[in-house]
Amino acid sequence: MSPSFRLSAVAAISAACLACALVTISSSALAATPIKITSQAALDGPIRYTLKITSKQFGNAQDTRTIRSGQSDDYTWKTVPPGGPVAAPEACPDYASLPLDANGAMIRQIQVRLAPVVGADGTATVQLNFQAQTPRGTKSVTQAGKTLKCPNALMTSQIVRFTMPTSGSTKAVTLSDGTEIVLSAKR
Repeated sequence: MSPSFRLSAVAAISAACLACALVTISSSALAATPIKITSQAALDGPIRYTLKITSKQFGNAQDTRTIRSGQSDDYTWKTVPPGGPVAAPEACPDYASLPLDANGAMIRQIQVRLAPVVGADGTATVQLNFQAQTPRGTKSVTQAGKTLKCPNALMTSQIVRFTMPTSGSTKAVTLSDGTEIVLSAKR
C-alpha cells in the first residue's frame, strides 16, 4: 500500500465522519418542537368564582373563592330567620339534621356545593347542588306519649347543571322555589 493511498483513505474516513456528524446535528435541530407562547392561563389553573344567592325564604348570601377545574367547594351560611330562631326540643324528629344556633334553636341555613370542570375552549361545565332549611313556626308532634312543639321546617334541595365562560362572565339561575343564584367566574 502506498503512502498516498493511506492518506486518501484517512481523508475519506474523516470526511465520512464529518458528514455523519453534520447530518445528525441538522436532523436533531429539525426535530425540536417549537415553543408556543400564549397569553391565556392554563385551563386547570385556579379560577375565581363569586356565588351570590338571593332568596325570600332562605335569605341572601355571597362569597368569593378560588378553586381549580375538577375540584368542588362547599359553602354553608347560617342566618337568623326574620321571626327569630325557633326552639327545638331534642326529642323532636330529625333534631340532628336541623341547623341550630348555640342555644339549640332552629335557624335557617343554605348549603351549596359547586363543582366546575373547564373544557379545552375555556368553558366551564358547572354542577351546583343547593340545599336550604328554614323554620316556619312550630307544629305539634307526639313523641313517646308527649306532645312537643317542634320547628315546622321548610326544606328544599335541587341540583342544576349549566355551562358558562370563565372569562369574567356571569350566569344567573332561578331555582324552582324562586331562589336566584348568580355565579361569576374569572381566571
